[in-house]
Amino acid sequence: MDIPIIDKSNYLKGLLITAKKDNQLAESEKKIIKEISLKLGFASDFYEDIIKSLLNNKYIKDDPIIFSDKKIAESFLDDGLRLAFSDNRVTDNEINWLKSTAHANDISIKWFDEKLAQHKSSPGILLNTDFALYSII
Repeated sequence: MDIPIIDKSNYLKGLLITAKKDNQLAESEKKIIKEISLKLGFASDFYEDIIKSLLNNKYIKDDPIIFSDKKIAESFLDDGLRLAFSDNRVTDNEINWLKSTAHANDISIKWFDEKLAQHKSSPGILLNTDFALYSII
């Protein structure tokens, strides 16, 4: 699938918002964001600049992200949940924001809750698998 540039940008922005929601940035989150950022075609220095100021950046609005395609939205939500669980500290802020993004993209709450349960039941196992993004690129 050819992902439009705006969706690539929103995918990365959504991961940054998710990471920021618990007011901390763990190494596991940095690793996931970096890997996906590079896969989406962003330069590594761009990633480095964003990460340095992420927690203090007041200009990243946290409105739900709307994607142009449902498959991209589902992929993002799956990777967003993976990111939220990667630091073993999942907050209501992270889950509620991802859920609002699901709603904004007409993703069923049942689908979201199933993915959430999957990540809750095996967070360590999912860290060793490919990102959902890879299945649509």
